[in-house]
Amino acid sequence: MLDDRTYADDTVRIDATTLTLPRYYFPTGRAKVVQLDDIVATEVRPVGWMTRWRLWGSSNLTNWLPLDFGRPKKQQAVVLDLGGRIRPTFTPDDPDRVVELLARR
Repeated sequence: MLDDRTYADDTVRIDATTLTLPRYYFPTGRAKVVQLDDIVATEVRPVGWMTRWRLWGSSNLTNWLPLDFGRPKKQQAVVLDLGGRIRPTFTPDDPDRVVELLARR
């Protein structure tokens, strides 16, 4: 059951300790599971032209986007800084709610 500490849509699931990005790894579609304590920072960015049509993967070798067929219709992306070169980037249905939850951790 979802409560005020959780969030779920087709692109991300957040619970008390983890953030899960379904269909993250290419070509297997396996999920990436991130411990919330491992997130250094989050950022919301507008979905630009290159990101909008990148359904899976990376256009710049820095931001990795999990598979999301709905991305062309979305306006904002959430970028996770995990302290490394690759930054998981995803387009949740409610980016403001995602950032709020991550800020409260």
